Amino acid sequence: MFFILSKILAFTISPLVWVFGLLAYSFFTKIETRARKLRIAAIVVLFISSNSFIVDEFFRTYETVTPDIDLTKTHYDGAIVLGGIGNIDLRLNKFNFSNNGDRLFQAIRLYKMGRINKIVFTGGSGSIEFSEKKEGTFIKKYLNEIQIPDSALIIENESKNTYENAIFTKGKLDKLNGNYLLITSAFHMPRATAVFKKAGYTNLTPYTTNKISGLRRFTFDHLFIPSTDAMFNFQVLLHEWIGYLIYKIKGYA
Repeated sequence: MFFILSKILAFTISPLVWVFGLLAYSFFTKIETRARKLRIAAIVVLFISSNSFIVDEFFRTYETVTPDIDLTKTHYDGAIVLGGIGNIDLRLNKFNFSNNGDRLFQAIRLYKMGRINKIVFTGGSGSIEFSEKKEGTFIKKYLNEIQIPDSALIIENESKNTYENAIFTKGKLDKLNGNYLLITSAFHMPRATAVFKKAGYTNLTPYTTNKISGLRRFTFDHLFIPSTDAMFNFQVLLHEWIGYLIYKIKGYA
């Protein structure tokens, strides 16, 4: 039920849905002053959610900033890579990586450099319709194809959310004593860190990837030109904020 509700939530928090709803209501209401306020509200929501500078600032205040692991010489027993890094091409039966694929690519790099012994991937199916298509299974196949052996892999492919990532993976790591990196996107790290700590992980070092906020820019396009990328990113951040709040309420974080 929680999984299905999260899918519904992803739709309702879309700024574009808000704008459409406000405009639709403004045309149906018979009170002209209310209609005018609704249209102004729609423009304000559209401006804020599509403004690259504003959205960038929101991310800057929330994204986790972690020490640069590349500047240290610490060796880790493994890296726990959180799923949600792409989607499955049902026609070709192969995995398509999204921007979050950086989570896995950074782990592969660390493995090839000899900084970690194992890649621990955790992620099941993010689909209600195709629950049998499990992300972890496809990622294992991909890693084997690029010559990373099973001996260097621990795959958890039943989890559907961050809480299950932590719980199900812990069951596979309880017999392994060592230090691990926790690899996920910078915008997701606050929630992931809180969940994994609550689940009992102690020797875990955050390693952020695909950070969205960059250097603060004051160029004309960044300040004023609406951006569909900004709107998409804003929806991602809203989803993360609400997700963190719900996890707090449920006692997961």
